[in-house]
Amino acid sequence: MISRGDIVMLGISAGIAGSIIGGLLLYAGMALIVSGANIGWLLFVPAGPVGASVGWVLGRRLAARLPLA
Repeated sequence: MISRGDIVMLGISAGIAGSIIGGLLLYAGMALIVSGANIGWLLFVPAGPVGASVGWVLGRRLAARLPLA
């Protein structure tokens, strides 16, 4: 059975991992954009959804542990 601690750890790990990945993509994309390279938009634009996908993957892993009803 999934406990309250599992849900708390899911939130913490998804928040930290998503922030790190999304922040690095934003930083790298913005650095390229400011330096004049248009290729930076390929990193900058999808940074939010890519960061959120980490939480989605972790949530699916936790949901797979639920017993079938």
